[in-house]
Amino acid sequence: DRDTDKKRIEELLEENMVLEIAQKQSMNESAHLGWELEQLSKSTDLADSEKSFVFELNECASSRILKLEKDNQSLQNTIQELRDASLTSRESSLKFVELEKENQQLSKKIEKLQNQIEKEKQSNQDLETLSEELIKDKEQLQVVMEALKADKDRQIKDLKQENDHL
Repeated sequence: DRDTDKKRIEELLEENMVLEIAQKQSMNESAHLGWELEQLSKSTDLADSEKSFVFELNECASSRILKLEKDNQSLQNTIQELRDASLTSRESSLKFVELEKENQQLSKKIEKLQNQIEKEKQSNQDLETLSEELIKDKEQLQVVMEALKADKDRQIKDLKQENDHL
């Protein structure tokens, strides 16, 4: 869009220059015609029809100049509008770049948080596994303790019987 706008601005500037040159030529022609009109009006032999023709020619040149000035003003307005649009486009581009940077920063933060969540999940799984192992170890120790207690009770009983026997 910017390249197209730049090309269009360049085309309009060229067209504006051409119109300005045409306007200057027209003004020169008008000045020359005015000079010729003065020369002819000084001359007393000039017929009324020739004066009328020169006057009409001068008016035609003046109307052409006015038309070229209007076209030039219209082109100047179009050029200004394109410049404004180009500035707006640049501002939008800068805002977009800033938003993209902010988006990238937020994406990095989200990625870090997701990594932390994954680490926490893994840590929780590890703790759960450790807890299950500790529960199994506790149950095994209780079985061993009961076996030792039963063995101790049996030894005490045997020792009491041996003591009574002695």
